[in-house]
Amino acid sequence: MAAVVIIGAQWGDEGKGKITDYLAEKADMVVRYQGGSNAGHTVVVDGREFKLHLIPSGILYPGKTCVIGNGVVVDPEQLVRELEELARRVVDTAGLRLSKGAHLVLRYHRLLDLLEEERRGHGRLGTTGRGIGPAYLDKVGRRGLRVADLYDAEGFRRALSLNVALANEILAAAGKETLDAAALAEEYLALGAKLEPFVADTSLLINRALDQGARVLFEGAQGTLLDLDHGTYPYVTSSHPVAAGACLGSGVGPTRIDRVLGVVKAYCTRVGEGPFPTEIAGEEGDLLRERGREWGTTTGRPRRCGWLDAVALRHAVRVNALDGLAITKLDVLDALPRVKIAVAYRCRGQLLEEFPTDLASLRACEPVYEELEGWQTGIQEARSLNALPAAARRYLARLEELAGVPVFLVAVGPQRHQTICRQEVF
Repeated sequence: MAAVVIIGAQWGDEGKGKITDYLAEKADMVVRYQGGSNAGHTVVVDGREFKLHLIPSGILYPGKTCVIGNGVVVDPEQLVRELEELARRVVDTAGLRLSKGAHLVLRYHRLLDLLEEERRGHGRLGTTGRGIGPAYLDKVGRRGLRVADLYDAEGFRRALSLNVALANEILAAAGKETLDAAALAEEYLALGAKLEPFVADTSLLINRALDQGARVLFEGAQGTLLDLDHGTYPYVTSSHPVAAGACLGSGVGPTRIDRVLGVVKAYCTRVGEGPFPTEIAGEEGDLLRERGREWGTTTGRPRRCGWLDAVALRHAVRVNALDGLAITKLDVLDALPRVKIAVAYRCRGQLLEEFPTDLASLRACEPVYEELEGWQTGIQEARSLNALPAAARRYLARLEELAGVPVFLVAVGPQRHQTICRQEVF
């Protein structure tokens, strides 16, 4: 298997960073293909915790080639901060490559993002405020600025001046502080100079690597249910976290992808607004949040917690054509005497086994649960499926039955070595 795509099969925050980091050991190249600094991947290596937002998780392996693809929207300020933080912690970043075609998230995008959420009031989407949506809006509107533009100083100044003027009109009308285009241009050109050693034609780089038989791991951000087309619109992100997004966001054709692995938390979480059929209120939800350390890597917001949703999971299996699953945070369920899985929804008197595509129906859905016995013993030392308690093995087997695809990996703790490999991915 030369090309493997890792996607989130829920609402994001499934633990893709840990799985990508685990698989990156056998990969020659790791490619981030969409999203921006609204993503946050937490990886623990030798007891040290790293929080990455733009740089692929594989960077924590010395000498690994890590690519930020053209489908990512890149905040130069954030990327430089991340590089400086990794350097401070003595992490080698020489293998990083940044696509010339990646669009830029600029300061006015963040201000417009916050203003839009403010205007929505109670109808807010719950964005991270990182400017991601406005940056993708400029990209689609054909007025976006790209990484390559940072190296045409005069052209960048002219284009930025036009965009800032438009943003300032909106900000001034809302009574907000406006920006100085000239000063902003110089700031970003200086940041561009720091990033220039990493800039490359990454589509060419990735395709050549595949031609030479390299193992390439494509890393998505967010999750399937936040996909612009296949998620719970409008409570979605502005890009395509699904497997098809790996091709668009990295510049490779679909026939080059060999395997797609979906990352699934052993329960469900969601950050931000929008429907969440299996959300748990009260003590059980609080217990999952505390045991799972469920606060957003990017925002610090508490994540909404709930039982695993097999209806939504089947949707993710279908739209991504998943070959298998990587289950994370199974150990978080250790303390529970009973665990539940939503196997269907009840909606307006009907029993639904497939995920509704419209928001009104999803809001009206009530989960139909199947209850399984918990294992109530620690599993973080388990290194094989047979070492897991029988009840934990039954839980995994039932997930496989409901999803219709096998479990490849099981994470029983945050460390690299706390991973059970049932089937090799590469």
